[in-house]
Amino acid sequence: MARSSLLDGWSVGALVLAAFAFLPIATILVSAPSGGFEAISHLASTVLWRYTANTLALMAMAGGLALIVGTGCAWLVSAARFPGRSVLAWALVLPLALPAYIAAYLYADMLDFVGPVQTALREVTGLGPDGYWFPQIRSLPGGAFVLGIVLYPYVYLLARAAFAAQSLSQFRAARSLGARPTRAFWQVALPAARPAIAGGLALVLMEVLADFGVAQYFAIPTFSTGIFRSWLSMGDKQAALKLAAVMLLFVVALIILEARTRKGRAVSKDGSRDDEPLVHLSPLGKVLALLFCASPVFLGFLIPAGYLLSMSVTPAAMNAAGDLWAYASGSLWLGLGAGFLCVIAALLLAFAKARSESQLVKASIRVSTLGYALPGALLAVGLLAPLGAVDVGMTRFLRDTFGYSGGLVLTGTGAVLIYALCVRFLTVAYNSVDGGMSKIPPSFAAAARSLGAGPSRVLAKIYAPLLSRSLAAAAALVFIDAVRELPATLILRPFNLETLATRTYRLASDERLVEASIPALLLLVAGLLPVLLLTRTGKR
Repeated sequence: MARSSLLDGWSVGALVLAAFAFLPIATILVSAPSGGFEAISHLASTVLWRYTANTLALMAMAGGLALIVGTGCAWLVSAARFPGRSVLAWALVLPLALPAYIAAYLYADMLDFVGPVQTALREVTGLGPDGYWFPQIRSLPGGAFVLGIVLYPYVYLLARAAFAAQSLSQFRAARSLGARPTRAFWQVALPAARPAIAGGLALVLMEVLADFGVAQYFAIPTFSTGIFRSWLSMGDKQAALKLAAVMLLFVVALIILEARTRKGRAVSKDGSRDDEPLVHLSPLGKVLALLFCASPVFLGFLIPAGYLLSMSVTPAAMNAAGDLWAYASGSLWLGLGAGFLCVIAALLLAFAKARSESQLVKASIRVSTLGYALPGALLAVGLLAPLGAVDVGMTRFLRDTFGYSGGLVLTGTGAVLIYALCVRFLTVAYNSVDGGMSKIPPSFAAAARSLGAGPSRVLAKIYAPLLSRSLAAAAALVFIDAVRELPATLILRPFNLETLATRTYRLASDERLVEASIPALLLLVAGLLPVLLLTRTGKR
């Protein structure tokens, strides 16, 4: 397909999508200065520093745990041979299937004073309530543990790919020069994989910054919980927008970090790989490697999933599932709507990129795919203000022109929520579609154009059929992400809409975790699909 630097209809469509995606960011930037220095100083003297300190501490502790676990497991799986390695290589990705807020509910229930762990401890030891010390799970370190143990696969996946691509000759050259395995790891393998590890860490920090469920349940004041509290609990729209503006600074820093690490992700390809391990472990070393790699799988997936499954088969859970279809159907239509629109938008962006070399089109694609870095709470607040003004004007026009006598047209409907979900998860769909389109030879489209086919027909007859698997994968991934999204759904959902995520959140907040177990289990099962796709991709 001939690529042009001029703008056509497809390029204009990409620019329109970029404008819609940039709307919440623009709203926050415009609204931040309102109220002047007095409003900002009031926030600084009350909650701003506490939100900043807690958010940074949570990011540092969760990121540090994910960094150590993800990098350590990736190196052991790539460089050593020990019992269970082949199973753990894919099992280490399983914690991604468990939403962090569900893991928080489960660990709080297991480790609380009346939970099974402390109860068993008192029965075995005979100690009274004041006779022993037990770590408090509902705390900032507890929240960091939960987030780190379910998010470390981001680091693991990228680090493992980087380690797997390392040249054996480089590592062995270092060993032949007298370097011990530890020194060769720190001076050869780790520096080459550092960009990929930093990219995985940036993704972990984005997720921690965006987290609402864990921080809310563990009573940790962060930017996400502060925005939610200011907007919904206190009705202070300006305070919520200013907090969102400060939060946006964190987002920009993480986007820059991820972009810089992406440019540096280069690996050596001057050697060939074989089945000979880079590091030979002693029998004790093999046992320790097995324990180190198996622990995050148990802590991040098997233990909470098993506990959740045990609760979901109780009579109380079964009785509470009588209206399961009511909120499952809400999740279903929400995920289908977001998935369909995201796939259409992603196809438009990828086709515009294939047709045009315009820098404006490339910039519009970058803007359109920023949404995944935006926390759900920030996104919701950034959309409510401008859409509210548009809704008032639209309702007034319909009333004056057509005699419309109802309430606001958009506010309180699912349209705004689907819009927010599309902005948030368009990146997921675009990456899948663009990856598939890059594998289609340009000669296919060129041959069709030479026979007189226009761009629309080329897209419908050539690209769409060849991209069917990529489109299906994109729709499935967006569907699952939309079903699991919590903060944006809580803020923007219509009053009569209940989803699996909001149902789980509401019941768990009321300490009715057994009743929440079945919808939580469905969210866990849904999360297994992208994990299986990641595992399959990793094998290829």
